[in-house]
Amino acid sequence: MDSARPGHHPDNEPPHEEVPDAVSPGPVRPDSRRLRRRGQGELEAQVLAVLHSANGPATAGWVQKHLDGELAYTTVITILSRLYAKNAVTRSREGRSYTWTSASDEAGLAALRMRRVLDGERDRDAVLAHFISALSPGDEERLRALLVRAAAPDDPDDPDDPLGTEGR
Repeated sequence: MDSARPGHHPDNEPPHEEVPDAVSPGPVRPDSRRLRRRGQGELEAQVLAVLHSANGPATAGWVQKHLDGELAYTTVITILSRLYAKNAVTRSREGRSYTWTSASDEAGLAALRMRRVLDGERDRDAVLAHFISALSPGDEERLRALLVRAAAPDDPDDPDDPLGTEGR
């Protein structure tokens, strides 16, 4: 035993190549390959893409089979349930389970996330002002064009409906 550290024995230390370093977080697999941590919403986007590729409603088992990587069935059900709560998918009862259909694409899911963040803030004007000020000139022009296009079918002078979306 090492007399400098009571109870310590060198055989109780993991081999050096399996010790994760501080700049590379994540679990170490037995074969020394690190697992990549998925970005926020990445699994949801993958599930939506798989649902889009289906020819009609799909079961969770079908989605699981067609996803890249090995995900547990319960993980797929959790993701589908979260997407359902966000109105990004619809579901229909089929026996004891559900079939799922995409109601939104990846862009629609991103828009839902943006809307949820905006809805959670008290000062919408300040949030929107900061968002707009951080846009690149190209994105600002795209946003202006989209706002003009959204307002065109209705009365653009309606102060209570600046996007011309009332009645849609």
